[in-house]
Amino acid sequence: MKTFLMKWFLVLLCLGALGGPSYAVNPDEILSDPVLETRARAISSELRCLVCQNQSIDDSDADLARDLRLLVRERLVAGDSDSEVVTFLVARYGEFVLLKPYFGWHTLALWATAPLVMLIAIIALLMHLRRRKSVAKEMAKAPVPMSKVEQAALDSLDKFD
Repeated sequence: MKTFLMKWFLVLLCLGALGGPSYAVNPDEILSDPVLETRARAISSELRCLVCQNQSIDDSDADLARDLRLLVRERLVAGDSDSEVVTFLVARYGEFVLLKPYFGWHTLALWATAPLVMLIAIIALLMHLRRRKSVAKEMAKAPVPMSKVEQAALDSLDKFD
């Protein structure tokens, strides 16, 4: 019985792995021209759903994402290039609509923060390892014998017991 369940579990696992990403694009949104539809999907995958915020409009089921997908397709059918569609949406909704914002002076902190934090973490780790190594060296050295003054102080403490 146990092997039977394991086999079914593996079959279900394999079937789940074969399922590709599910897109939220409804059949009534799909353009009849496959070239335009491919362009629309490429653009939609680069645009952020303003409701979900961490999903592209291609993956989101939100009503606003659907409206944005339809707007992208309308602009493509009207003859706009890919960059014109993106420029139109950025002008309307701001750069937040882009999943990958443009690199510029106004986004420098956004782009520089992750590498800067990583660099600080590496420096801190190296300093910690260096300090740990020097402490280990100090502890590995032979103990220093007590001076006569220290021995006398220790002996005077023993007299009080």
